Amino acid sequence: MANNPLSALETVPHRITDPELIPAERYFDPAFFELEKEKLWPHVWQMACRLEEIPNVGDYVEYSILEKSVIVVNTKSGIKAFHNACRHRGVRLATGPGNCKTAGFICPFHGWRWNPEGKNTFVFGKQVFNEELLDKAEIDLKPCRVEFWAGCAFINFDDGAPSLLESLGPVADRLNARNADKLKMDWWYATVLPTNWKLAMEAFQEGYHTMKTHPQLNTLSALGNPYGNDAEGLTPNKDITAKETVGINIEFMKRLSAGMGGMVHETEIAAIERLADMEVPDDPVQATIMFYGAANDIVTKDGLARGAPMFDVNKVMQEQPFHAVEFMFPHFFLLPMIAAMSSYRIRPLTPETCLFEIWSLVLRPEDEEYDTPKEPTILPYDSDQFPEIPQQDYANLPRQQLGLHAEGFTHMRLSHSHEGMISNYQRLIDGYMAGLDPELLAKAQHAVNSGFESPIVDIGF
Repeated sequence: MANNPLSALETVPHRITDPELIPAERYFDPAFFELEKEKLWPHVWQMACRLEEIPNVGDYVEYSILEKSVIVVNTKSGIKAFHNACRHRGVRLATGPGNCKTAGFICPFHGWRWNPEGKNTFVFGKQVFNEELLDKAEIDLKPCRVEFWAGCAFINFDDGAPSLLESLGPVADRLNARNADKLKMDWWYATVLPTNWKLAMEAFQEGYHTMKTHPQLNTLSALGNPYGNDAEGLTPNKDITAKETVGINIEFMKRLSAGMGGMVHETEIAAIERLADMEVPDDPVQATIMFYGAANDIVTKDGLARGAPMFDVNKVMQEQPFHAVEFMFPHFFLLPMIAAMSSYRIRPLTPETCLFEIWSLVLRPEDEEYDTPKEPTILPYDSDQFPEIPQQDYANLPRQQLGLHAEGFTHMRLSHSHEGMISNYQRLIDGYMAGLDPELLAKAQHAVNSGFESPIVDIGF
């Protein structure tokens, strides 16, 4: 723990000294990557699995991060997590999802066994060992810290870190109000991107790129691009009537649904399409506001009628305003729009590769049968099976990773008002690299978990 934050921060390589400038080396320097492995990942809360992956007693998943691996298992006494290593000679016991209710965990090397609670139940030829080596406290599986939020299990390798909810801050309240703990998977995809893990996240922390990267959304912006005209001086949908804004907004939601991986669910689109002939005031701005209020209301009523665990969308939007992308440091996203959400999780593999996962999540009736995915569908990063919007981002990211190596490119240059989310979380990484006080880092997370297109803010150091 550092006593003087300023002097400790000065020891961080490639540290951020100007919040609008991010040193390029942070995205490819092997030494910086090694420091992240040592100083960051062992001390942060990481989304290890969705609880719906392990609904039954004995169900387990393996969560891996770099060289570390954890088993998250549903036991008779609740969800537990264990370090994934035989207590004899270190062989990993789990290599994917499964169920251990009957057999427990069996080491494939020498046959030692553990029950789902992590208790050792068998040592082959135990008479050949000195008795003190087989003390139960030593040969039971080593627990890993685990806590729960938003229908997920989060693990932390640091027993001294502040709790999960202390670290999350107000973002937890915003998403609790939207019944995030009741969301269920529609599908789950994953890919290996030839991109640093931080760079992969940053494409989803600002909307400034929409005009060029996602023109299909830009052209369906009923009230124009908030940044102004494009290079040709064009403003999409200029001078449209208020009535026309309804149709454009419906098409926008449909394109977002298909293109963003379930951010707007197909059941929500079916309800929203019933608004095509709604009456609106003559002012396009007021018409748009009225449309979205009506859309939230009709989706709420439709969900309740179908028996989904819905909330009053308009009421929650007034009481708990949200962001279209909600970020939970260091690597987890939930993307709400109406009631459904998309979700992302990014994990580092090497300095210039990462594992990127996408979920489509929906509030599904509890009694509705569904074949819940147990593992992600693994696709090449350039696969056309990904939704349209991730395809477009995945096309840019490898080119960006290569461009960072260009001669003379030293820093990313950020918009203070619209790309601040990038600066905020990157400066928090510096805090971990410097070994700052855990309570100070937890408070900084409250500012960092501030959502899409946030400005650069003071994070406390």
